[in-house]
Amino acid sequence: MQVSTRNTKVAFFVTLGACLVALAVALNVGWIILNWRQVAILVLGIIFFLVIIGGLILNTIFLVREIRRNEQHDSFINAVTHELKTPIASIRLYLETLKTRDVSPERRREFYDIMLADNDQLLHTVEQVLQAGSLDHRRGHLHKDRLDLAALIRESAHLARSRYHLDAESLRYEEDLKGERPMVLGDGEELRAVMANLLDNAIKYSFQNVRVLVEVSAPSARQVLVKVSDCGLGIPGDQLKRVFKRFYRVPGRRDPARVKGTGLGLFIVRSVVRKHGGRVQAESDGEGHGSTFTIQLPTA
Repeated sequence: MQVSTRNTKVAFFVTLGACLVALAVALNVGWIILNWRQVAILVLGIIFFLVIIGGLILNTIFLVREIRRNEQHDSFINAVTHELKTPIASIRLYLETLKTRDVSPERRREFYDIMLADNDQLLHTVEQVLQAGSLDHRRGHLHKDRLDLAALIRESAHLARSRYHLDAESLRYEEDLKGERPMVLGDGEELRAVMANLLDNAIKYSFQNVRVLVEVSAPSARQVLVKVSDCGLGIPGDQLKRVFKRFYRVPGRRDPARVKGTGLGLFIVRSVVRKHGGRVQAESDGEGHGSTFTIQLPTA
């Protein structure tokens, strides 16, 4: 219902802008016909006409952008609410069960594991929101350490395997390094957050067919490349650049209820990579053909 209402508003403002432009054109053409002999007034009239048309167009663009931005904010609030409410309700349910029923030691351990997983999900959501907010306030600040990037990536892949209970074939890690290991100057925690978000996305959008490949290479002494590839849902070509926007989630995805998220993961990836002097890009052959995210970082 909300989406339909917003689409109606967008259509209304676009139609209104078009009508106003058409009315202005009709009035100006009529005025020119009536006053074609007065050259100075004619020139001034044309200038004012162009200014009015430009103002109307800019006003319409601004209104449409504001409506879409509000729609993204509402989607973000709904996503965060769901991300927080679901694990809280789950933890409460298991705690009430443990409190009111006599549970065997095996089931009790199982309940503890589920509650710990729900707690990790809560913590991950909160950290994403806090990190996205802090990136705006600390754009110029970067805590720099000399880091072995390949070792950091390998550690992140290992943690993702443990978290999602994957084997080495489902999530593979490969290095193509010649000579010295690539070192970068940067914040280790922020770079780990980048890898965690990329791996989470690759695994979540693969559904049951998880085949993720993480590659680290150093094509030159001045840069290091990190690629995260999957065989999952893929991304439409016209969405490849937009996926890095704050709160943005690709519309029309299949099984949206199965894919949780706040729309902040890739925004955090791009912001952190840019802070470290690098860049990130997304590639995909379309829906159903998987996707590849490539990070380029300068070496220390």
